[in-house]
Amino acid sequence: MMAKVIAILSTSCLVLLLWLRWPELSRPSFDSLAVIKEVQQLNELVTVRYGIQKVVGMKEEKSPIGSESILLLVEGRVLAGIDLSKVKQSDIQMSGRDSVRICLPKPHIEDVYLDEKNTKVWDRSITWWTPWVTADMDLEHKARMRGLEEIKQAALEMNILAEAQRNAETDIRGLLGALGIKNVEFSFTL
Repeated sequence: MMAKVIAILSTSCLVLLLWLRWPELSRPSFDSLAVIKEVQQLNELVTVRYGIQKVVGMKEEKSPIGSESILLLVEGRVLAGIDLSKVKQSDIQMSGRDSVRICLPKPHIEDVYLDEKNTKVWDRSITWWTPWVTADMDLEHKARMRGLEEIKQAALEMNILAEAQRNAETDIRGLLGALGIKNVEFSFTL
């Protein structure tokens, strides 16, 4: 009889303790290693993709006289984001069960490339009164390379890196929020 009373009391106490602490027990517990694993799984986090069109004009003077010119309509893509594989354990500081401070690498341009389907030679000419001048086979390639640089520069002027930073914060905050971490603060390495 006494064993039955002790069993009922201990079971009741256990149920009461579980009931009082249930919200706390139902949440997973994370440490900085668990958080860094989740963040690093994102690896190269591309958060912004810009499409930019430019007109690139080049003119080369020919020897002894004359010139060759090209007018190229280029369309390119610029991808920017953050390399999360560089995040170390020391970059993540947990405070409590649902707060974390993360120091992320600065955003950078991941890739710049031309959309070949939408990049076209608009005009190409050699001075008409110098028929002996041969065309420069690399002039179009040079114009494409200049177009890539101009597209990259335009994206930087449009603050692509600031947008990449904001979007990375939003994405990481969403991931960690799904894991139960409610307060996320960010800083960025210089």
